[in-house]
Amino acid sequence: MQPPQIDAQELSRKLAAASKPVVLDVRQPQEVQAEGIIAGSLHIPMNEVPARLAEVPREGELVAVCKRGQRSWNVAQWLRQQGYDASSLSGGLDAWLAAGLPVAR
Repeated sequence: MQPPQIDAQELSRKLAAASKPVVLDVRQPQEVQAEGIIAGSLHIPMNEVPARLAEVPREGELVAVCKRGQRSWNVAQWLRQQGYDASSLSGGLDAWLAAGLPVAR
């Protein structure tokens, strides 16, 4: 059950569409504070996702995000096992920033 990955440009296009995916940022709070967050993201640190699963919407597409893409891939894989339509942002927030896309502070 390997999760699909999407790139920063594709996520940006999806976020501009009418049926936006939920972006789940799984980085630690200090990372979010230092680097910013994709506007509108749901922030739940990776180690808290299982305990806070009720906060993650079941309906629709979900894209997990971390700094470089490994943690989000692991979270997306676990969420798919729980029945979610989850994918991971390839390259993480680093790839988002490298593409010149905005973050909220």
